[in-house]
Amino acid sequence: DNELPIANCQNINVPLDNSGLASITTLQINNNSTDNCGIAAITATPTSFNCSNVGQNTVVMTVIDVNGNISTCNSIVTIVDTQAPVANCQNVTFQLDALGTYTATGAMVNNGSIDNCSISSYTLNQSIFTCADIGTNPYTLTVTDGSCNTNTCTSMITIQDVVAPTAICQNFTAQLDALGLVSITAGQVNNGSNDACGIASTTINQSNFNCANLGTNTVTLTVTDLSGNVSTCASTVTIADTVSPLFISTPANITNTAVTNICGRVIYYNAPTFGDNCTATMSQIDNSGLTSGD
Repeated sequence: DNELPIANCQNINVPLDNSGLASITTLQINNNSTDNCGIAAITATPTSFNCSNVGQNTVVMTVIDVNGNISTCNSIVTIVDTQAPVANCQNVTFQLDALGTYTATGAMVNNGSIDNCSISSYTLNQSIFTCADIGTNPYTLTVTDGSCNTNTCTSMITIQDVVAPTAICQNFTAQLDALGLVSITAGQVNNGSNDACGIASTTINQSNFNCANLGTNTVTLTVTDLSGNVSTCASTVTIADTVSPLFISTPANITNTAVTNICGRVIYYNAPTFGDNCTATMSQIDNSGLTSGD
């Protein structure tokens, strides 16, 4: 018998298993090979595959008849990876920078995701965080393998603002009123304090002043942002008294008629009274040095 067997091959698709492995038998690629006297054996090579074989592979099938005649054919074995990766997330905390932003990657949320072959990417449904995201919220991580199979998991991401505001002070001069009092506000001391996520309040440690505070005073401005972070700065507040004292009463004009042979006269009058929002003194400037009863 010199007649060769007829080797007939067929192409097949073979999926990898969870371990990234696959194997075939000749039964899968043989397509009714025949021989006039009978077939003794059919072999194929290769028959074992892994992730590195994803795609088309040429497999040679060899048919041997009972008389040792041999024929071969080629089968295209396409190895496919249809196993989705196992996505594992972890909860994380991110802190905004001084500009109020944070950029995260999927790898920061990944917690040991696995695939039977390899993982090509980790993608968060949101990667740039701002002040609007402060707090704890769920975010989705998408894990993609080398064959574009995907799976997702959920991570609780906490966004924090731990950056203190920038406190900027200015010096200020305030003038006492007619009662010797003055009040100032934080706004008069604040000189553009700022925070990336917003300021909740500005306060000062002293707002009310009186005559005892005339001159310079150190006032502390406290700036608190929306997350409770605090900064302070110091301002020099000068308290001035620009209100003039007032006479309350003054003596009336006095006219005395000279008396012959009497050179000295005693004049009596009521001393002037005066008031001031703080304190004042009175002095006589007529250069006589005489007072009532002199």
